[in-house]
Amino acid sequence: MRRRSFLGLAVTGALTAPAVAHAAPPGERWVHTWTSMPQLTEPHNMPPPPFTDGELVMAGATLRQTVRVTVGGKRLRLRFNNAFGGAVLPLTAVTVALPAGGKAGVSAVQPGSVRRVTFNGRSSVDVRIGALVVSDPLDFALAPGTNLTVTAYLARGQASSSITSHPGSRTTSYLLAGDHVTAADLPGSTPTDHWYFLSGVEVLARKANGVVIIGDSLTDGRGSTTNGNDRWPDQLSERLPGVAVLNQAAGGNRVLDDGLGPSVLARLDRDLLAQSGVRKAILFEGVNDIGTAEPTAAAQQAVADDLIAAYQQIVDRAHAHDIEVFGATLLPFGGHDYDDPGGHREVARQSVNRWLRTSGTFDAVFDFDAVVRDPADPRRLHPVPDVGDHLHLNPAGYRMLAHAVPVKLLR
Repeated sequence: MRRRSFLGLAVTGALTAPAVAHAAPPGERWVHTWTSMPQLTEPHNMPPPPFTDGELVMAGATLRQTVRVTVGGKRLRLRFNNAFGGAVLPLTAVTVALPAGGKAGVSAVQPGSVRRVTFNGRSSVDVRIGALVVSDPLDFALAPGTNLTVTAYLARGQASSSITSHPGSRTTSYLLAGDHVTAADLPGSTPTDHWYFLSGVEVLARKANGVVIIGDSLTDGRGSTTNGNDRWPDQLSERLPGVAVLNQAAGGNRVLDDGLGPSVLARLDRDLLAQSGVRKAILFEGVNDIGTAEPTAAAQQAVADDLIAAYQQIVDRAHAHDIEVFGATLLPFGGHDYDDPGGHREVARQSVNRWLRTSGTFDAVFDFDAVVRDPADPRRLHPVPDVGDHLHLNPAGYRMLAHAVPVKLLR
């Protein structure tokens, strides 16, 4: 076993211990309990004025966000991400707390629950361009399925209009000028339905594993209830006590090429393989690749073939890390803008789904298509789960997906 050496200390004869011990105790390990897929923030998803001022973002501002954890634990740590930042992200102070009433998307916290977060023993940290930072472990009990409030203050702000966020939070955050990280409430704050900078919460747990769900807007929750936590991964988590269900999806995302956020092929290492405690993955993505390719027979044949090859790559890369991968069939989109008069995109969808069902490449396949399609017209969603645009689902539809997953495969 390699020994760690401490050099250059002979003059004083003293060794300085690390400020904080980050190793997990025997029998326990760090497991992600919540994640959001980092993205480059589009101009219309930037913090509203005055919190974006030219190239300066959130200068002298407090940002309060809530997230819903899946598995619980007695210790936690946070991950802040500057993957797409054009400048250093300077976090001046950070706290965690329990939200008032245990609710998502509220600006108030429970009195006496606020705790300060440190980074290598310091209250502040600069997250370098393209990097992420993990906070020190903090004794803070979290029950499964509860909401957590994370508050950050940026005294200097981030000096770039390129920042990292997750626009499709379906959860309300709050911005307020000044340092209010320990405040019980933020009266007069500005609400915004986006998450910024925060990309993960980990807990120290025993015998807990995680499942990452890789997807697009159907997993990110388009059509779900703001502050309702009723996306299909949220509802699946309710059926999986003791399993961390991690949503790594973004609206508009694609498997092959960048869309809103990097493609799955480009982000797989960051969003799946680098996640703590993950043993399984669900891949439910590809409809945007089909829907944005030209509606010709040749173009759709090519995208179907390329998707199949990409799925094989994803499975191979995950299996190399001992991660089981479950596929999910693509939902119908008849009546949506993706529906072309010649039906070539539907042919591609059917081709991909046929391969998913029969190839044996995945460890198992969840037939979501069969669950929500209209038996009278299989090219279309059934009216009950359809949110109205003939592509996305309402909360009842997302519940149908969540209940179509054989949970014994994920335990």
